[in-house]
Order: sequence, then C-alpha cells, then structure tokens
Amino acid sequence: MIKSHSAPVPLADGLTLRQATPADLDQIGALLSERGEPDDAIDHRLVVSDPDAGWSACAVVVDGDRVVSTATLLDEEVCIGGIRLPAGQVELVATASGYEGRGLVRALMHWAHERSAARGHLVQAMIGIPYFYRLFGYEYAIDIPQTLTVNALPPLPPLPPGGATATLRAARPSDIPSMAALQASAQSGFDVTMPHSAASWRWILDHESSNLWVLERAGTVVATARTTPPGEEMLLAEAAARDEAAARDLLSGVAALAPGAPLRVVHRAGTVTGNAWQQFVDPEPRRGAEQYYIRIPDVAALLDRLRPLFRQRLDAAGIERSGQDIVISTFGAHYRIPVLADGLGEVVTGGPMQSPGAVRGAGVAPDHLAALLFGPHGIEALNRFRPDVYASDEELFRVLFPPLTGDVLSYYLPY
Repeated sequence: MIKSHSAPVPLADGLTLRQATPADLDQIGALLSERGEPDDAIDHRLVVSDPDAGWSACAVVVDGDRVVSTATLLDEEVCIGGIRLPAGQVELVATASGYEGRGLVRALMHWAHERSAARGHLVQAMIGIPYFYRLFGYEYAIDIPQTLTVNALPPLPPLPPGGATATLRAARPSDIPSMAALQASAQSGFDVTMPHSAASWRWILDHESSNLWVLERAGTVVATARTTPPGEEMLLAEAAARDEAAARDLLSGVAALAPGAPLRVVHRAGTVTGNAWQQFVDPEPRRGAEQYYIRIPDVAALLDRLRPLFRQRLDAAGIERSGQDIVISTFGAHYRIPVLADGLGEVVTGGPMQSPGAVRGAGVAPDHLAALLFGPHGIEALNRFRPDVYASDEELFRVLFPPLTGDVLSYYLPY
C-alpha cells in the first residue's frame, strides 16, 4: 500500500515510485515522445515549469537512474448547478517497453489519487483509452459531443460602414480573459461544465497539438476557437461567439486556414455557434458512445457538497419531504440525507443495504453513480437498461437525478 503521495515508495523488482525532479526532465520527455507523441514532451515541460503545477504534479517510477514510467496530475474544476467541485485530471501517462504489465500505472494512479485527495479534489475527470481506466475506479459519465462535417460556408457578409471587417488571428496571452468570458457564456446553458483552468489556458497557448484563435471586430474579441493544425483535415473545437454573425465569420475564417481541406466542427448544442452553424453542417447519427470518465473517490463527501443542489431541485418541483430521509444505496453502503424544514442535513453513511426500496430509497450500482450524478440519462432512463439503478419513490428521485447536459473543456481534444 502506498502511504504517501510525496515520499519515495519501493515497488517490486527494485523499482521506486517518487515525485519527479528537474533532473528527470529529459528522460520523461523522451519516454513520453517514444510511447505517445513528440508534443507530449513539450506539454510535460509546460506543466512542470508552471507555478500553478510544478514538479509536485508529476511522479515517476525509476529503475536505478532510469525513468521507466510516469504520470501527471492536473488541477481542474467541475461545475454543476452553480456548485464548484475541485477536480483532478491524470494526463501524460507512459510506461517504457519491457516494463508493461508490472503494475506501474496502477501504482502511479494510486499516487495521483492520493495527491488529488490531499488537494481537496472531490472527483477526477479524464479522457482515456476504452475500458482501461475503469480498472482504477473511473466510469463513463459525460457525453463527448459529436463532430460534424462542414458542407458549405456562410456567404460573405456585406462590407460594414467604414470598411471594418472581422479578423481571425492567433490568440495571445492577453486574450485569455476575453476567451474565458466567451467560453463561460457558451457553457452557461449546460448543466455540467468543466472550464479551462488559468494554467490550462497558458499551456494550450504554448503547446503544439492544437491552435487557439480569436476573431476580432473593431478591436474587440467576439469569437474564439481551438483547432488542430492545418493539414489534410482540420477539426474546429471549443468554438464560442458573441453573436451569430461572429459565429459565421469564425467558421469562414477557420476554413480559409486550410482551403480545400475537409473541415469538421465539434457541435456544442444550444450555443451561439451550434445554432449558427446548423445549416452548414451535415447532420449525422451518433455512431457509438463516446464519454468522459469520472471517478468518485468519496461518495459521502460528494453528496454532501451537492446538498444545496438537491434542495434547489426539490423546491423547484414543489416536493415536500420534511422529516424524512433521502436514502441512496450503492448496495455495499448507503447514504441518508435528512430533509429538514430549512434545508438538507449532513449526509450520514451506513453499511450495506441490499433492498433500499424497503425504506423508499434508491439503489444505484457504484459503477453507475457517476453517470447518475453527471450524465445525460437520469435515473429514469438508466433504470431502463440497468436493473441495479432504480427508485421506489419515483417522483422524488426523478427530480433529484434528472438527465443533464454537459460541456467539458479538457487539456487534450478528445478526437
């Protein structure tokens, strides 16, 4: 068992897990480039040299003086119903050939989760290869939006008085407040969001896996987007605009970066860009599930933080249950939330409860709790394909656990 997220820990076969140091920089970069992408080494350097992260964000497994495995934990924030949940995101994970299958990633994930807990994170969020991270307590929860093919471009707008037109240019550090404000406006219509952190904005500006753009009109930033580098195909993601005219100019401007190359856009339903671009993209049925992972390390702590949201949902629906308990069972444990006249009481954790229906409670298998709390289905839809997600008091739990929309801005584009 790893006892500390900072002290060196001996592993099997003479290996050691420890916090990374500046002396490890070149080896970590070489490992990340070999096992992933060359840009990963650049991204790692950006993180560990940033004052908001630094070397305490990274751990390595060493065989003598050789770095053979590594992982990095980023600070994030998930927002739901006006409640901010400190979150962690594990990235830049790699293991050297010949050292795989020896539990090194498991040890590094344990380190990351202990460090995450020490930093007060209530959830961890990430994108990752299918299934693998479920081995470490992650479950699929929040939908990744579709990418749609652009089939036409907006007509050129008439020249405004004075001849001033919108101009697309590469973003600069001084644009971060404007870009963050546009993204906050775009995310305001979603139930669950993860914005870019201040550090993440800086790193994305400097890394080479994607490009940040802004559209200026009369010296004011009116739209922003993130794209893959121009090539045989271009992806336009994280688009946000002040108005539909800016959204159309943004689409035309990005298309002009790679004339003739196919352009695909990430569809953010209900946003200014999502609405403005509907006539220029091909509607496509979703071919398969694509979702972000969420890990819930402490169910009681998370439910406790969400009490104001639960109360808000009850009040909005006009449901009165004063003097009763809201009971949620994950079968191996259960959680009682007293309903008081002036709010919801602190969560009380109890032991196994196999039949929550006997106390008018809800049952949810632990591997579907993240989807219940953050996902697009809600308890009613989850119950249609999961027998171990159900509620006896259907009216109450439909209100407490409705379907949710989500919008996540992650360090790496999930496409």
